[in-house]
Amino acid sequence: MPGIDQNRPFIPVNIAVLTVSDTRTLATDTSGDALVDRITKSGHHVAARAIEKDDAAAIERHLRAWIADGEIDVVLTTGGTGITGRDVTPEAFDRVLEKRIEGFGELFRMLSYQKIGTSTMQSRALGGVAGGTYLFALPGSTGAVKDAWDDILVHQLDNRFRPCNLVELMPRLQEHLKSAAE
Repeated sequence: MPGIDQNRPFIPVNIAVLTVSDTRTLATDTSGDALVDRITKSGHHVAARAIEKDDAAAIERHLRAWIADGEIDVVLTTGGTGITGRDVTPEAFDRVLEKRIEGFGELFRMLSYQKIGTSTMQSRALGGVAGGTYLFALPGSTGAVKDAWDDILVHQLDNRFRPCNLVELMPRLQEHLKSAAE
């Protein structure tokens, strides 16, 4: 049965939060606030927070800067994952990801289906890895952010979660670079 192994130490990770929106500000960013609240209550650190317009090149620049920052382990974005003309977060992710974590989007939509039904098909939520950093693109609604954190990420970003979790894989995310250098 999956769950927390109390014999393992909790290892806090550094998480950056990027809200993608043409209209939100720090004062009106309820989705970003929900993530920050959950991250800190879980014992992790908010390493950075920003808001970026729905512009793929600008989002890409932000992602690349945070991927290059050795103090950031995980980047969570909220917004821009829908199917309208301004929704370009997945396209920005495509420009930086080395590997996709297909199961994240699949699991998110499965869990979301239980709450919003077939409307979940409009979500292009996704996860992946680049430069040893985990990246997850979440929808912009506060409810979706809460679902993604509470039902998936809080567990996978906890080193104590068994049978396996993303934190224990962090030291191995750049193994391919060591092989190429030899």
